[in-house]
Amino acid sequence: MNEECGVFGIFNKAEGSLDVAKITYFALYALQHRGQESAGIAVSNGEKILIYKDLGLVSDVFNKEKLKTLQGNYAIGHIRYSTTGANIWENSQPLLKKYKGGAFSLAHNGNLINQGELKEKLKEKDIQIYSSTDSEIIGNLIKATPEDNIEKNIRIVADQLKGAFSLLVMTEDKLIGLKDPFGFRPLALGKLGDSYVFASETCAFNLIGAEFIREVEPGEMVVINKNGIKSDKILSNKRKALCIFEFVYFARPDSDIYGENVALSRQKMGRRLAQEYPVKADLVMPVPDSGRYAAIGYAYQSGIPYGEGLLRNHYIGRTFIQPMQSMREGSVKIKLSPIKKLLEGKRVVLVDDSIVRGTTSKKLIKLLKEAGAKEVHLRISSPPVMWPCFYGIDTPNKKDLWAANHSLEETRNWLGADSLGHISIEGLCSVFDKIPADNFCLACFEGEYPVLTSQMTN
Repeated sequence: MNEECGVFGIFNKAEGSLDVAKITYFALYALQHRGQESAGIAVSNGEKILIYKDLGLVSDVFNKEKLKTLQGNYAIGHIRYSTTGANIWENSQPLLKKYKGGAFSLAHNGNLINQGELKEKLKEKDIQIYSSTDSEIIGNLIKATPEDNIEKNIRIVADQLKGAFSLLVMTEDKLIGLKDPFGFRPLALGKLGDSYVFASETCAFNLIGAEFIREVEPGEMVVINKNGIKSDKILSNKRKALCIFEFVYFARPDSDIYGENVALSRQKMGRRLAQEYPVKADLVMPVPDSGRYAAIGYAYQSGIPYGEGLLRNHYIGRTFIQPMQSMREGSVKIKLSPIKKLLEGKRVVLVDDSIVRGTTSKKLIKLLKEAGAKEVHLRISSPPVMWPCFYGIDTPNKKDLWAANHSLEETRNWLGADSLGHISIEGLCSVFDKIPADNFCLACFEGEYPVLTSQMTN
């Protein structure tokens, strides 16, 4: 099961001075864009761990009464979406497990590519798996490791994991953050007064008033307890492979990743796109919301006026991350409504972040033309998605990827666009000042995977 989730953790050194459950609630609220299927919070008072989780949005799962029951000094939280498999309570997180030294709770963002091999190891030890997530595999491996020191357990287990994982593990008296050796998924470290915090994105820090310290490095384990904070590189790596789709689509615009602001990066993508694929038009408009900043950049660079020709209903989830195609197709008109008076007789540049299956783009172009747009020129701020992702993003098998099976002209014709342009791989990588191109995972564009299994090779 692939996952693209959000995690948060807090370790409050001054006991009782902070409502860690409420802080975690607000942090998860800021990370809600990373998943809408379930939400959960685990807290520790130094002696025992309490957990509450359920299906739904953060605001649906928690209320004042439920948060009041979660009393403690340390907490981790998780929000989730699934790309395959069932949306059931058993798959929600954080997980709660016992090990030789006590209890621990775990929250995971990523996807393991050697799940089959790891499941076999657990079967040999007669350990049952009750969910369909790789997160439970990780939890059960830690549980099965015969050490009473959680840090030793994590070291032993981490060495067995292949793929993407940004993990938070909380025991009765420790909070631990860990990132896979390639650093596929972001995980930031910050400080709130004397307390330390972790988050998938810095937008969570902005909401709770925390100060960003740095990104957890690939292969690094950060351990926080009452004595302070320590760090150790426990997994070696030959290269970094941060998922570039965090900038293109997933991350919130007000987040910073490795010193690069997401909104500014998307504006630069739009500027480069205008240089690579100019066109005569009357209006530049985004597919809201993830196409907005690239559209602003395209308008700046081209000199064509910017406008919002589509109104988004913010009360339904992202079409890209809903598991069923039938749900995706039925939700487009509910989600986006054209503003006819802005579109009538106009030559429109429509800017979006990506084309995966193509379903949404095709319907939107038809929608704009029915609303009176004279021409629709589609501009995409990512290169064609040619290969599936095995590291935690909802891109399907290669046979379902439109660009992998059709030429640019075939795609344009099928979509009904008057022209079509994708930013080049070189152009996309050029917008970053602080992250070298070879520090990104570009597998979905190039097919060169940083870490492989025999099944993936086949």
